[in-house]
Amino acid sequence: MRRSRPEPRRILLSDRKRLLIIAHAPSDNTGRMLAAVLSGAASEVDNVDAVAQSPFETQPEHVLAAQAIILGTTENLGSMSGALKDFFDRCYYPCLEHTQGLPYAAYIRGRHDGTGTRRGIETITTGLRWKPVQEPLICRGDWREDFLGTCRDLGAAMAAGLSAGIF
Repeated sequence: MRRSRPEPRRILLSDRKRLLIIAHAPSDNTGRMLAAVLSGAASEVDNVDAVAQSPFETQPEHVLAAQAIILGTTENLGSMSGALKDFFDRCYYPCLEHTQGLPYAAYIRGRHDGTGTRRGIETITTGLRWKPVQEPLICRGDWREDFLGTCRDLGAAMAAGLSAGIF
């Protein structure tokens, strides 16, 4: 009697993708901006998990598990927040060889022009060889409620692009 081989087990890989939002939100308004980004990312597609974390709690394994990232920061003394810089300091080398080409976008809340903050983020992400998928969103000057709509649009666009495989 011939012994039959067991059928190979079929492993189904999930088509879900992870959008990691790493944002420093030290004030009520920056918290609202983060909530708007997350709301936009969560409302547009159903195969993307949008996860928001503080830069302090984000570890290299979180970045390695993501298929795209949104970075959010305040403008502090013409540069990114110390919290976002701390994230980069801890995660840069563990991620360097493993996340090349990672799509990302950034939003900046600055009372001034945001150019130093943008330059700092772009310098580090260029070193990581991450791929910017849109111009950074810089919310300049005094607080305006329309910042929330543009933040929501950023989250929605990133989730839609990730879902559709555009990046």
